[in-house]
Amino acid sequence: MGSKTSPTPVLSIQTPSFKQALAVWAKIGVLSFGGPAGQIALMHRVLVDERRWISEEHFLRALNFCMLLPGPEAMQLATYVGWLLHGTLGGLVAGLLFVLPGASVVLALSIAYALYGHVPLVEAAFVGIKAAVLVIVIEALLRVARRALRRPQDWIVAAAAFIAIFFFAVPFPLVVAAAALIGYVLVENRPQAISPTETSPVRLTDSLRTAGLWLALWIVPLALLALVFGRDHVFTDIAIFFSKLAVVTFGGAYSVLAYMAQQAVETYGWLSAGEMLDGLGLAETTPGPLILVAEFVGFLAGYRHGGEPKLAFGLAGAAITLWATFAPCFLWIFVGAPYVERLSTNPRLASALSGVTAAVVGVILNLSLWFALHVFFAKVEPVWHGPLRLWRPDPSTLDVAAVVLACLAAVLLLRLKLGIAATLAISASAAVAWFALVGAIKPV
Repeated sequence: MGSKTSPTPVLSIQTPSFKQALAVWAKIGVLSFGGPAGQIALMHRVLVDERRWISEEHFLRALNFCMLLPGPEAMQLATYVGWLLHGTLGGLVAGLLFVLPGASVVLALSIAYALYGHVPLVEAAFVGIKAAVLVIVIEALLRVARRALRRPQDWIVAAAAFIAIFFFAVPFPLVVAAAALIGYVLVENRPQAISPTETSPVRLTDSLRTAGLWLALWIVPLALLALVFGRDHVFTDIAIFFSKLAVVTFGGAYSVLAYMAQQAVETYGWLSAGEMLDGLGLAETTPGPLILVAEFVGFLAGYRHGGEPKLAFGLAGAAITLWATFAPCFLWIFVGAPYVERLSTNPRLASALSGVTAAVVGVILNLSLWFALHVFFAKVEPVWHGPLRLWRPDPSTLDVAAVVLACLAAVLLLRLKLGIAATLAISASAAVAWFALVGAIKPV
């Protein structure tokens, strides 16, 4: 179903068995809180620092490639690394295990939301989880920056990328393109490209066959669905809408959330604006990609507009949404990944990717600060001064509980050196205890 991977010993420092990788991918899927910044931080810590299954260079190269693709970059990064280690099956398992735990949680919470509304105890636990994830993100950002920013021009590119995105809202693809161009032009001033790996030639016929197979797996089931239920049915609308989103979500889910909300609320009438915000809150505080908010939207669309029994139509709506959203991710990875590993054999292209690596540090810093503001403050608004955008938190909405819990997580993770799972569990438990005893936690 895709091109074979390059020899694993070249790509990893320690070669895992498929069984070992399966357990780790499942763990990452369960612990992948905090949006792309937190998820990338988690994978870097587990795959590069702890397990040493992939080198820093290969991890950053994979991240560079996934940042260029439409769709959730962290999920595609997991798929890519799984492909590097164990071929197409490894990539498929890594990608699915990254999504399924979060999708299961979002589905359960969507059902509870449709039946009962808010679940305060769950929301309180997520305050502690988000506070802990913030510490994990900051730790990873510093570690990646130390290794990726080795020369003055790398620091300049990273700073420029951060300023462009955070302060001027420059579209992510433009930032990446500019960084790649700078790296391409400055190739003579950069270190020699990474030594070529022993990769097999990529045949065009193999790539076309892989593309055709995964395109069919994505489109054919949705087309059959439209034929069965008709063009005017909500299932067909869900399939078409989220398939379109899947090919334009460059730079992560944040880049299309406003469009998704507007269409789902105003055009299709699947849910209200307030419910859309509630769904975003669920997706931000559960494991898995932020784009899982689409599952919440798809569930409510099917639940309310599909027919009877409502729950069955809601489940179908969620399943259709997940298929339309994530099937294309495997298409992009399995077609493009074999070529990316060969880019290191071309000095100019390798240098362009090095420029993207530096820019990605600035992108992660942008995501980290955005995440921190929204963890500590319930209300954060953008304020424009001409082309300059500043994020202004409302001091009256400062969440003291989140600040205290973040400090606790910092002690647990950085001082006591507890693992990620233990830190998340203790932080969530502390948040629930605070909520039960003080009643002061207001989930952000």
